[in-house]
Amino acid sequence: MSKIISVNAGSSSLKFQLFEMPSEEVLTSGIAERIGLEEGVFTIKVNGEKHTKKLPIKDHTVAVQLLLDSLIEFGVVKSLEEIVGAGHRVVQGGDYFDQSVIVTPENEKIVEDLSSLAPLHNPANLVGYRAFKTALPKAGHTFVFDTAFHQTMEPASYMYPVPYEWYTDYKVRRYGAHGTSHQYVAERTAELLGKDIKDINIITCHLGNGASITAVQNGKCVNTSMGFTPLAGVMMGTRCGDIDPAIVTYMQNQAHLTADEINDILNKKSGMLGISGISSDARDIEDAVAEGNERAKLTHAVYVNRVVNVLGGYFMQMGGVDAISFTAGLGENDTLIRKLVMQGIEKALGLSIDYDLNDKSRGKEIQISKNDSKVSVWVVPTNEELVIARDTCRLLGI
Repeated sequence: MSKIISVNAGSSSLKFQLFEMPSEEVLTSGIAERIGLEEGVFTIKVNGEKHTKKLPIKDHTVAVQLLLDSLIEFGVVKSLEEIVGAGHRVVQGGDYFDQSVIVTPENEKIVEDLSSLAPLHNPANLVGYRAFKTALPKAGHTFVFDTAFHQTMEPASYMYPVPYEWYTDYKVRRYGAHGTSHQYVAERTAELLGKDIKDINIITCHLGNGASITAVQNGKCVNTSMGFTPLAGVMMGTRCGDIDPAIVTYMQNQAHLTADEINDILNKKSGMLGISGISSDARDIEDAVAEGNERAKLTHAVYVNRVVNVLGGYFMQMGGVDAISFTAGLGENDTLIRKLVMQGIEKALGLSIDYDLNDKSRGKEIQISKNDSKVSVWVVPTNEELVIARDTCRLLGI
């Protein structure tokens, strides 16, 4: 048995899970939040009980040390040398990596160079890795990429109809995101169906504050909704998703906005927040819909329309689909959105849904389609950290 830690370092946060492998037992999990601010928050869950501390967390190095000290303090490990591997989530691997890799100086340099494609994420991912590398010098370290699962797309799916030199000279293409989530959910869905993933077609819907949908044909990604950046695709909490690009220059001229200001609005003030004027949180929108708020209803209508259009397109691209799975915060818990999406496609795809069961199902693994449904529909809670731990074990030969 070996202890493997899965790490997800954001710009101001550090999520983690410690696994006993290969049994896949979760020994502890937690998060350091508000890193770099006056009042940081560190939470660790041990034996089902949460322990929270509020204190200054200057940077990721301090967060990592706080995490490791807590493992000793709460008796999760007796010595840090028990941790033999650390898997680190990296958002952008470009077209260099089609799978997870052991960290080498060369791979670290490539990830750093790709920061221009993910300026909010890759630098933070590297800061987290370097802090753990210093704290756990004897452990093996791996990079697990959000983009790797999508590298099986054909050029027809990942190329944009822009000057070809933008692709060759500037790496402009569809990369996708949430790859580890889509991989886990697709594989788990195949297991639940009792079928070989290489023999079926699955559409995975990772619907959260960030959202993406992926077409998985015979175990490989053939298309995904996010694009060059995570701003593309379906509507999200604060991100617009796909829009007419002419809107950018139009609004620059009309509202006298800079390119950076437009980018900030499309990333942070659009989506559910932009249309509703209420919140980026789907729970708040759902409450407002129940109260009869018209803009909240419009928000749901636009969101569902975007998701339905993508699902229909992927159904046609793959020539049919065996299963659709909903995952992530909204996909797992927002019963109304799921219901509206399924109602939008049930006639075309021949769905037969147990809507009463759907309305009662939040955050748990369950089939919500009936036996006579032409397409099986599931809720499958994602587990990106487990994918990271599995890949780390495989690469390190543990």
